[in-house]
Amino acid sequence: MIRALLLCACACLAAASPSFAQTPAAPMTWQSLSPQQQQLLHNFQGKWDGLPADRQQALAKGSSRWLSMTPGQRASAQQRFGQWRAMSPDQRQQLRQRWQQFKSLPPEQQQHVREQFQKFKQMPPQQRQELRRQWRQMTPEQRRRVIQRVAVTGHRNLR
Repeated sequence: MIRALLLCACACLAAASPSFAQTPAAPMTWQSLSPQQQQLLHNFQGKWDGLPADRQQALAKGSSRWLSMTPGQRASAQQRFGQWRAMSPDQRQQLRQRWQQFKSLPPEQQQHVREQFQKFKQMPPQQRQELRRQWRQMTPEQRRRVIQRVAVTGHRNLR
């Protein structure tokens, strides 16, 4: 279940970071952005043409998504951005790897991870803290067995 938490957290944080294009991106002109996007991305105006096309696409996509968010969604995204910035480069790399692991799961397993994460989030804080403590004290082999048991039976007890 903790693995599910970590994978889902990766999904949340990765959703807030620029996506990586599957195919080569076409360069965008600054003028092709809407006035609202230009205002949001004003710090990039002078260097826009020097940015790689995939970065331009990611910024344009992110700005469009930002502009379509509610104030509550924006507050959540800002919190995730802050968490991302506070991470060390190693932590960010580990998170990227976990995100790729999550994305490589079949859709039904991804859904299961999401559901388990929602259940985890709904637990009282003390219960979540206790699960984290138990997880940290386990050996890698014990963790592997718990993950297998949860995947097969849905049983979430760490013992």
